[in-house]
Amino acid sequence: MRHLPYFCRGQVVRGFGRGSKQLGIPTANFPEQVVDNLPADVSTGIYYGWASVGSGDVHKMVVSIGWNPYYKNTKKSMETHIMHTFEEDFYGEILNVAIVGYLRPEKNFDSLVQGTRENAVVSKDALRCLKCNKLSQYLQHRASSMSAWCGCFDSVGEGLLQM
Repeated sequence: MRHLPYFCRGQVVRGFGRGSKQLGIPTANFPEQVVDNLPADVSTGIYYGWASVGSGDVHKMVVSIGWNPYYKNTKKSMETHIMHTFEEDFYGEILNVAIVGYLRPEKNFDSLVQGTRENAVVSKDALRCLKCNKLSQYLQHRASSMSAWCGCFDSVGEGLLQM
């Protein structure tokens, strides 16, 4: 993706039901509209950044954009794993995401759980920088004040990342 960070927002919908039930790694899924409206230069793969549910706290996240080769999906999806334990499901709530970096392309794993956990470890390390923390604060502010948004960093103001 050329323009990072990239921000998007949408209602959490039911996915394939595999993340939490089969893997013990819950994911929040965006509706088709959000996935279909991603910029053309968005490569499939694994990205990291920040996410919040509704006007709640902002947490680190990993998001998979693509067809998930392990399961051979025929429909492109955007599955967000928020690195936080929630008390209950939040289907129907609004998910706010700031994608700040790219980890790797989609690939098949012998163990999907191992691959997903490796993604989380790498993402946590990458999100410790000062610029990333400023983005976390920005997402918290924007999530509570906007009804709908989707776009790249250029459209939300360049002053954000100045130190």
